[in-house]
Amino acid sequence: MDTAPMEKQTAPIKYQRVLLKISGESLMGQQEAGIELPVLQRVCEDVKNVYDLGVQVALVIGGGNIFRGLKGAAEGIERTSSDHMGMLATVINGLALQSMLERLGLEVRVMSAIPMQSVCEPYIRRRAMHHMKKGRIVICVGGTGNPYFTTDSAAALRASELNCDVLMKATRVDGIYSADPEKDPEAKFYPQLTYMQVLTDNLRIMDLAAVSLAKESNIPIMVFSLNEPGNMREAVLGKGRFTLIHDT
Repeated sequence: MDTAPMEKQTAPIKYQRVLLKISGESLMGQQEAGIELPVLQRVCEDVKNVYDLGVQVALVIGGGNIFRGLKGAAEGIERTSSDHMGMLATVINGLALQSMLERLGLEVRVMSAIPMQSVCEPYIRRRAMHHMKKGRIVICVGGTGNPYFTTDSAAALRASELNCDVLMKATRVDGIYSADPEKDPEAKFYPQLTYMQVLTDNLRIMDLAAVSLAKESNIPIMVFSLNEPGNMREAVLGKGRFTLIHDT
């Protein structure tokens, strides 16, 4: 097996292959919609810092900064059409990430669950794994390719298919709390949780289908903040502040 990218390792890393789930809203910055380029660059620099450790990296990106399927459905657009519109929004974000990561000197492939060969590659599991083994970053767009499934579910599915060691969920806060820490300063921080605790207590950090799939595949979910530069690298090293969801 080709493990060329592993030769870059400069520090003890806890996870050799990771899937990073980024929401579309995380690319907005202070804007109401769209992509704020300095934020895009900072996120991509964080990804590069992890890649430079020798980690194989895949990403799943949402599209909420452009269009949210559920919101469109609530406002009168037929649900399947609305979800397809949201999936296309993830393609736009994926192409933006690819462009910025390539500017940073990385080799990147965008792979879509919705075939659009003139824009990006179709998602094929074996091809995606080949790209990662060759040291390329894979950006998975188009969700699962099906309506009624969130990009959280797509992230859990791709993490399972690509045999990732961890699913990293980037959020605005540094982990899971008993309440919204932005509203309740007394909210309790959970450094670790089991899948069953998340499912039973309905902790809405990811949709329940995504957590159930991660549990079935025994892939830990790491919830951390993407707001501070370097957090992703620290989390991959098993350092810093984050919540880890796993079986024990």
